[in-house]
Amino acid sequence: MHDNDVYKLTPRGEQELRGSATTLSPAEIEQLIRIDGVLTFAQIKAGMPAVAPEAFTATFKRLLDRGLLSLAEVDPFAEQFQAQLNKMALSRVEAEADSGAVSLKKTGYYVSIARKRGPARTLAPGEVLSAIVVDDEPTLAKFIQSYLSFEGFHVRLAGNRAEVIAEFRKPPIPDLILLDVMLPDADGFDILLRLRQHPALKNVPVIMLTGKATREAVIKGLASGADGYITKPFEADALMHAVRTVVGLPEDSAASKDFWIDKKARF
Repeated sequence: MHDNDVYKLTPRGEQELRGSATTLSPAEIEQLIRIDGVLTFAQIKAGMPAVAPEAFTATFKRLLDRGLLSLAEVDPFAEQFQAQLNKMALSRVEAEADSGAVSLKKTGYYVSIARKRGPARTLAPGEVLSAIVVDDEPTLAKFIQSYLSFEGFHVRLAGNRAEVIAEFRKPPIPDLILLDVMLPDADGFDILLRLRQHPALKNVPVIMLTGKATREAVIKGLASGADGYITKPFEADALMHAVRTVVGLPEDSAASKDFWIDKKARF
């Protein structure tokens, strides 16, 4: 690994970020999200100043060893242009970090990540799980409600700040929260942080949902305590896979209900 090397995701790396379930550590996920086939190794490292260089390099090497990254082929003209930029940028860490920040803020990034919160969960006969869907798009919220209902959830909906507060106060404590990032009068990241500080709701699995995301937003959501992050549009099956992952339900829990689901349906 050299400072000027540029890396891209392999098909396995793409699958890790878009397969609705991952076994990677938070540090590995954050690095994988930052790989865009444009930034150099030095730029990515400089964009994560809170991470010790040795720890950064060790994590990067693990991603390479697992076949999730590979060297990107750089266009000769772009390579020459980048080399000129690197010569100036490498003299100042701030310049590298700024370059990384610009890349992170570009919109149109799509991801489907979910991490297991704990051991597999076995439902008692007749046990019904509870979920709250926070989304201000009524049609989308109803679709998600339908799919979660087929999965065996009792679903409540909230589309604005007042409804969110009201639903969070109602018993029972939900087993899952699907949280839109953009609401008309509230910020999903702010809601997530408040959830993680709430004595009764801090351990509830949360999956963030959003439209045209940025790498920066995905990293922010996961760093704030989200168990999953899914960008729209997404397929119904990918969403259900993420739901089962974060709640701890086995994949075959929905086997008898799969005939209800059009796996090509996109929200």
